[in-house]
Formats: sequence, C-alpha cells, structure tokens
Amino acid sequence: MTGRFDRLTKSIAPRLSALRLTGAAPRAALARMSPEDRAVGVAVAGVMAGAVGLAIFTPLTGDTASAETPAQAAAVQRHEGAASEHTSRKAARSASRTVAASTVIKLAKSQLGEGENRDGSTKYADWYASTRHAAVTARRDGGTVGDYRGAEWCDMFVSWLSAQTGVKNMGWDAYTVQHAQWFEKGHRWGDTAKPGAVVFFDWQNGSRGGIDDIDHVGLVVKDNGNGTITTIEGNTDNAVKEKIRDKSEVVGYGYPDYAKS
Repeated sequence: MTGRFDRLTKSIAPRLSALRLTGAAPRAALARMSPEDRAVGVAVAGVMAGAVGLAIFTPLTGDTASAETPAQAAAVQRHEGAASEHTSRKAARSASRTVAASTVIKLAKSQLGEGENRDGSTKYADWYASTRHAAVTARRDGGTVGDYRGAEWCDMFVSWLSAQTGVKNMGWDAYTVQHAQWFEKGHRWGDTAKPGAVVFFDWQNGSRGGIDDIDHVGLVVKDNGNGTITTIEGNTDNAVKEKIRDKSEVVGYGYPDYAKS
C-alpha cells in the first residue's frame, strides 16, 4: 500500500464506516472532516464500497499527476471527446504564458476577504467544478465533480490564481498532496521561500513531514527574514486571508515558471 492510502484509511475511514456508501456522503458528515480530508474522503468511501480500486491512487499518465494547465486540460478533453466550441475557446485563451510573480501576488491580494457562501460553497470551488479539469482529478481520486463544491478549497484557490493569470507551471489541482507531488516530479520543488512560490504546510509535523502529510497550501508573498513568511491562503477561517507563518510549518515550496524580474 502507498503512504497516501495508509493516511487516508487511518484518518478518514473510521469516520466513514458508519455512513451509507450508496451515493455521495452527506454534506454534514463531510463538514466535520479535517482540511483536505473532505476533498479526498469520497475516494476512501469508494474503496470501502468496492466501487473503485487502488488504481485511483495512481497518476493519470506516466509520471504526471494530472493535466496541470488549462492547455493540458483541453488536450485531455479532446482525447476523451470533442469539447464544446465555447469551452475550447476559453481553454485557448487561458493557455500558459510567462508572467511575473508580482502579477499573481497582486491578484491574490485582490481576493482578500473573499469567503464562503452560506452553503459552504465558494467561487473558487464553483469555478474548479465547472472546468473539464475537475472531471480528470475527480476520476483520479474516485469522487465526482459535484464533490468539489463545498469541499476544502485552499488548493482550488491556488488553481484559480493559476488559471486567471495563465502562469506557466503553477498547476491545477484540488488535492494538495497530488499538487505537491506534481511540483516534485517536475523538478520544481524546494525549501526556499520565494515570492510567488506555492507553499505547502503540515500542521502536525511541519518541516519534518513529507509530501504525503501535507494539510494546506497557499502563496508566498515574501520571506520576512526572521524565520517567518507572509502568505495569502484560501480556506483560512473560511476566507482568503494574509497570514504570517513560521517556516517550521512548511513541508516545501513549488516554483512556477515566472518571468525574470
């Protein structure tokens, strides 16, 4: 078994064992789960029900975790079936391009205070679920596209920043572990805080933790030079917030391909 499967079964399966596994898990039960567990809990439910096999925990193709950019998502869409003309035009407009880290940070700052609706949904999760890319990652993780609405949304916020700016090699995902693995496999992973880097946290083990232990993700604004970083994060107290985080909480950083300043 993989480390990820062990983590999921230990942390989520006990709470799912009492649920009926015929259909989606009740929203109230999902709401009680810890960050990121909601987004992937349905995968464990599927395994327990015999609906899906361990294949859901393997990457989609080769060493890539998923189609990580709008252009790649469009390619997957073409492979699986013809896209609508509107979706194709939108994907073409969103093709990856080289942008400055300051552009992504500026957009992130413009979202400060944006939060959840009364039903727990957000514009970021609604956007993610509306993309063809969501079908790819939902299939990978054993859930459905609808599960993203109301799920933990920190990584969907980062993905939204990536899509809106079209920055190269920032990636799209809703599951922090897969997103971090994608950066690592692409040799864009490290331990240096840089403005615009995607930062991954483990609240329990901090920097001693591994990628499979990641709980949360955000965007680095700056290294404060005193052992802390300033970040902007989605799904922090149910909103987009600027935070000061200790570097000891960081597992690692993913580096998009930014324009050189």
